[in-house]
Parts: sequence; C-alpha cells; structure tokens
Amino acid sequence: MKVSVADANNKLSKLIKAAEKSRRITICRSGKPAANLVRTVETKKKKQNFGTMRDKIIIHDRDWWKPLTDKEVDD
Repeated sequence: MKVSVADANNKLSKLIKAAEKSRRITICRSGKPAANLVRTVETKKKKQNFGTMRDKIIIHDRDWWKPLTDKEVDD
C-alpha cells in the first residue's frame, strides 16, 4: 500500500492498525518512496541473573583499591 505524506499524517492510526495486521505501507513524498511502515517484532527479554560470575572471578590482591605507598611507586 502506498500513501502520501499528507495522507499518512491524517490517517496515521489507521495505517498503524494496517501495519499491525502485517501489511506493508510505503509513505511517498512527491511520488517517491520515503519510508516504510512495517510491523515490529517483539523480542523476548531475558531475565538478568545476578551473581553468575561469583565463582569464576579470582581476586589475587584484595587491597587492589588502596593507594600505593611511596616505596611501591618508586619501585
């Protein structure tokens, strides 16, 4: 289905309903295709699992966040 920009502006809700029924709508400007209105595909959101890396991360230096001493900086 091809519609002009003006018609798309006036009939947007009807065009969206048509797109929801898997119809492809091409919006034209001066007779040339400018945009396509198509149905979106919903993606499934995965539930986040917190703490899954708990046993896989090894911290070698537990004081890594502390500032270095002057001796350590000089070395």
